[in-house]
Order: sequence, then structure tokens, then C-alpha cells
Amino acid sequence: MNILIIGGGGREHTIAWKLAQSPNCGKLFVAPGNAGTHEIATNLALGVTDFEGIKQAVLDNSVGMVIVGPEDPLVNGIHDFFLADAQLQGITVVGPQQAAATLEGSKEFAKEFMKAHNIPTAQYDSFTAETVEAGCRFLETMKSPYVLKADGLAAGKGVLIIEDLAEAQDELRQMLVGKKFGAASQKVVIEEFLDGIELSCFVLTDGKNYLTLPMAKDYKRIGEGDTGLNTGGMGAISPVPFASAEFIKKIEDRVIKPTMDGFQKSNLPFQGFVFIGLIKVGDDPFVIEYNVRMGDPETEVVFPRIQNDWVELFQAVGTQTLDQHQLQIDPRTATTIMAVSGGYPEAYEKGKTITGIESAEDSVVFHAGTQMESGVVKTSGGRVLAVTSFGADHKEALSKSYETLEKIDFDGMYYRKDLGFDL
Repeated sequence: MNILIIGGGGREHTIAWKLAQSPNCGKLFVAPGNAGTHEIATNLALGVTDFEGIKQAVLDNSVGMVIVGPEDPLVNGIHDFFLADAQLQGITVVGPQQAAATLEGSKEFAKEFMKAHNIPTAQYDSFTAETVEAGCRFLETMKSPYVLKADGLAAGKGVLIIEDLAEAQDELRQMLVGKKFGAASQKVVIEEFLDGIELSCFVLTDGKNYLTLPMAKDYKRIGEGDTGLNTGGMGAISPVPFASAEFIKKIEDRVIKPTMDGFQKSNLPFQGFVFIGLIKVGDDPFVIEYNVRMGDPETEVVFPRIQNDWVELFQAVGTQTLDQHQLQIDPRTATTIMAVSGGYPEAYEKGKTITGIESAEDSVVFHAGTQMESGVVKTSGGRVLAVTSFGADHKEALSKSYETLEKIDFDGMYYRKDLGFDL
């Protein structure tokens, strides 16, 4: 079967790397892809929301399956676009329909869904520019620190955690009135701060059945000791050392099952990945957010641990037969460390030559913000490479990734040297 993956980051390179290992994979295409996918697939110069261009590529290349990596095309209705087009009937699309993708497209919608289905989450309220002063008064009723979330998609940067009340009120005005995050912060959710340790839970569902994938812990902050600005993710570890069998059962019973039942009760057609951002408070799981696709960089540690044929799993999503499959999981720990451009997550330069990737022996290097220029791999984004390794535990796996990173170089390269510090 010919397959098209939509996206161009580390997540998409990892998915392509797995699919390319399957005897059931015919020609593999990635749109737009990067220098890593260029090695194992055909890159197509298409934007992820260019639905007409994607349709033409699917028809021209006899594509039978489309895997949607990022959230933008899902929130903008790519699955619905396929369902509504007579020429695209029968093509498996891995990714939810637009109504279900609103779980990521709107923080308020997600909170209302959790409330409706008794899924544990932080107390909250939401405000607009018209009700900004009511929002400031609501903050006065909360305890510090204060959590402000842009309602819409803000590329992983729309969440602020602020200690000082006056600063939180000022930021709320900047988000709502000053349009700090553009259209994403036309509405802002103010949330109770939950004190605990975070982890990521992933579920693959066909709309009826589901498989719970290995859990992971990612590191969002740019600075060591989890300081500084939020990023799209600086690294990840799977499995999660503090997620005991007992705790995972609580997640299954209190979060995953009610979420899956909620899709049916709320009539949200979902065929694809559910990413559940969790926080462990004491011994209990609470949901921070839903995403409607795999996380990045968590994909770079979760996918390498799953030994199944991913083409077969994705086909089962299309035929709603996931209940006929069981996951085969590598028991070892996988870790990934993200190398980023100097200055990221603020302004950074592109076009830097990358050397040393070929020297990775004990690790797999997944490309994120890279492109091929005249046979040379150059940087093209903030998060550039993810270096994934296996080990008996996270310390051994991390040490292999760090050894590999010492052999790789580009001007301004930065990575955190303290991953796993909190485990």
C-alpha cells in the first residue's frame, strides 16, 4: 500500500522510519518532510493545510492511506475533506474528524468535555476581551501560581504559569485585549494550578476499540532544572519510572475509559491518536489537556518501543478491527534528547550545516527542523534533531544519547544536559 504522511517534524520522521520497516508498505510519501524523511521516502513540497494539493498528490500516487501528523490539518477538517470527496472514498485517514479535533483546537471545549464525562481535571473558567475585568477578579479568588491558557492553537506556547497576581492580571489583559497570541487568545482559560509531576499518555483508537501505547515523560522548558521558556519539547523518556502498574490502572479507569466512552456519548468521530497530558498529584491522575495526534518528542521514544507492524495497526484503525491486535512492547527504556537552534524558542537563525549524524552508532537520529540543500543537511527550524537510544534504564539510555550528541555539531547547537534529573 502506498502511504502519505502529512507533516515535516521529528514525529513524522519517526512514523516514516517505522512504516518503512513494514513489508506491507509500498511507496512512502511525506509532505513536506525533512532531510531525514528524504532518505527513506519521497518528500512532497506541500503545506499541511493545502487540502487540494494533498488530494492531487493522493490521486497521482495511488495513495491508500494518509497519516496526519500535526494538529493544524486535523483542526481544519482534513478528515472531513476526504469523507466529503467522491474521489477520495475508501482511503484510510488516521486522525480524527473536525468535531473531535476541537478537543485540541479549543481548551474550553476540552474542559467542558472532561466536566461532562467526569474526567478529573483542574477547576477553571474562561474569559474573552469583553469579560477581561471579570477574569482579573476571578484571578483574585485563585491561589498562586496562576495558570493562563490561550483557548486556541498557539504552537505549544500558549500556556503561562505566573506567581504574581498583578503580573497574571496584566498578562490576561495582554492575551485578550493585546492579542498576545493572535486569534488563539481570543478566549483564555484560567485554571487552578495542580502541583505534581507530568506525564504523557497515548491511545490509538479506531472509533470503537483502542490500544493504550507506552507512556512517556517529556521536558518542555528550555533551561536545565525545568527553567526558562516553554518549548515544543526538549526530550522524552519511556517508560515513565514513577508510573506504577497501580497508577496506570487508575489512568485506564478514571481517564482513558471515560474518554473513549465520552467520544461515543458526545458523538465525536475519532480514528487516530489521543494524547492525554496528565499530572500525578499525590497518587491520583488529573488531565491537563488533550491533543488529537502523537506528541513530539514523545513519538521518538514511544514508536521505537512498539515492535508491531505499524501498517497493519493503521489498517486496523481504518477497518475498526484494533481489538484483533495486541501491542508488542520492547521492555527496555528509550530516551530522546532534542538538539535545538541557538536562541530557540525565541528568534533563531536557519541554514546552519549539520555534521556528524552518520557517526551515530548506538542511537537513531530523527530529523525535525532540517532540510537537504545540494546534498548537505542544513537546519531549518528551532528544534533540529532528536537523538534516541535504548538502555536497561533511563540513565543508560540517556548516556548513549549524550555520547552521540557529542559527535554531532551545527553552529549554535544547544541541548539540555539534565534530562531525567527529576526521576
